[in-house]
Amino acid sequence: MVDDGRAAAVSEAFRQIGTPTRGGIVCTADHASNHVPADIDLGIPASLLDEHIAIDIGTEAIAQILAREYAIPAHIAAVSRLVCDLNREESAPGLVPEISDGHAIPGNIGADRAARLARFYRPYHSALGEWLAAAQPALILSLHSFTPRLETSDAARPWEVGVLYNRDDRAARIAIPLLEAEGLIVGDNLPYSGRDLNYTMNRHAEDEGRAYVGVELRQDLTQMPDDQARWAALLAKIAQRVASDLR
Repeated sequence: MVDDGRAAAVSEAFRQIGTPTRGGIVCTADHASNHVPADIDLGIPASLLDEHIAIDIGTEAIAQILAREYAIPAHIAAVSRLVCDLNREESAPGLVPEISDGHAIPGNIGADRAARLARFYRPYHSALGEWLAAAQPALILSLHSFTPRLETSDAARPWEVGVLYNRDDRAARIAIPLLEAEGLIVGDNLPYSGRDLNYTMNRHAEDEGRAYVGVELRQDLTQMPDDQARWAALLAKIAQRVASDLR
């Protein structure tokens, strides 16, 4: 059973809320935080830390609700992706981004990548790997959010929710029609493809044979507390149906 909402584990790179039940459902949120440690200067206006380039808006609150109200424990990033993008391969240029959606990040130019990997990236993934190995969950819900449009493009993104996957689409094939049945406009590997960007789930789910649903929520629908509560309730229901159907 999930605990009363206190963090089960916490570090500079992540926090965990709730205690997984073996064979249950868990949630990950790689981009849930906009925190920048005091000793790191990104050289950007503070206002950008509230934008998508720094954080997946709404995901932290939704993950917390899932853990505290629906017994779906969460492993949540505690640092902004502008400091270290935890959903990238170690060698990816964007792991310590020098530019994001048209915005320069001057403080990352010449940054010590090895130090960021050691301080944030490896602790996050080591803890996640140990957490999942102990839980052996029936399903991982990977939670992200996306902008209605990119700042560098005028093209609208009409999907209200996207389901992402790479090679393993077992859970996605169940989740997509369930979400559509709720009256939602659902992107099948959209607004971008999990075949291109899926590192955390590639490593901790696909490589380990664990079923997962990669969910992207459109950010204009995730900003208010009532919206976050609705999404948490819906995702809990969908995840439970998917996990049941996979058995």
